[in-house]
Amino acid sequence: MSSRRSRSSRASSGGISDEQISDLVAKLQALLPEARLRSNDRVPSARVLQETCSYIRSLHREVDDLSDRLSELLATADVSTAQAAVIRSLLM
Repeated sequence: MSSRRSRSSRASSGGISDEQISDLVAKLQALLPEARLRSNDRVPSARVLQETCSYIRSLHREVDDLSDRLSELLATADVSTAQAAVIRSLLM
């Protein structure tokens, strides 16, 4: 009972409740592209958080790769073209 009371008091004193945490984890799970996490079965919060971190890391790698490819394309593009100028202004 004492752990339940401490959670309740934490929520009422400005902390986050277990229900709010579950809701946030469910929202994170809905954002993940992994079909295996979309089942109606209860997925442990730790797994959802691990998958979220992995997904964010993969997005960072993808952004880095696309940035490198864009840099290579801009390096070979005609520096004076209007399109190259627009792209550079968007990247700055």
